[in-house]
Amino acid sequence: MGGDLVLYDQSGGVARMTINRPDAANALNQDVRDGLFDGFRRFIDDDAALVLILTGTGERAFSAGADLKEMAATGLAVPPADYLPYLGRNLHTDKPVIAAVNGVAYAGGFFLAQMCDLVVAAEHARFAITEAKWSRGAPWAAPLPWLIPPRVALELMITAEPISARRAYEVGLVNQVVPGPELSEAAEALAGRIVANAPLAVRAAKAMVYAAAERGWSEALDEGYRIFEPVYRSADAQEGPRAFQEKRSPRWQGR
Repeated sequence: MGGDLVLYDQSGGVARMTINRPDAANALNQDVRDGLFDGFRRFIDDDAALVLILTGTGERAFSAGADLKEMAATGLAVPPADYLPYLGRNLHTDKPVIAAVNGVAYAGGFFLAQMCDLVVAAEHARFAITEAKWSRGAPWAAPLPWLIPPRVALELMITAEPISARRAYEVGLVNQVVPGPELSEAAEALAGRIVANAPLAVRAAKAMVYAAAERGWSEALDEGYRIFEPVYRSADAQEGPRAFQEKRSPRWQGR
């Protein structure tokens, strides 16, 4: 994919996608963007892949964002809607996606981390929305005040200054902060805990959280019951209590 600029593999229910352009801080040129689209589609279409971990090669950068040299050469004005994969809009998956942020996540790299469902960050990672430095836009950050306090989101956007992984954790953008050498292990452990659970319940939980963001209290409760009804009626919903009674691990079928 993307001329080996985006790597993909899958085992044990966990898919792994890696932006592999370390000499350019894993910047998102056209080949990388194409590779990301291909990788996400592969994950979506693979029934054996239950969780995806997205990361970058090296310790310097998750992704420094768009390739500004390419942007200058092409005279890019308003990016098209499919400029980057945005799960939930131009791509959809009901399966969880984890960002393992191994370095700077700036601009488009911040966007990629933001659109993932969970984020594990190395201690040296940094997050920034740098577009104001270059008179570019970040319309993709519109959901950010749902993830973190609005004043923190505004500070990120109008100062264009980075925040540390620890600060990102404090404001709720990041789920875990770990030493750099432990990042891959921590992301794999988180993915493993998800894979061990009933897949229908996991996917319904993700759907409900995002659905609630667009609704009021009562409507969100109604939508939650609607989303989880097929889970209650599934074969797995009978398998779970049966496995508990028989003191064994559940054998999930995803139906």
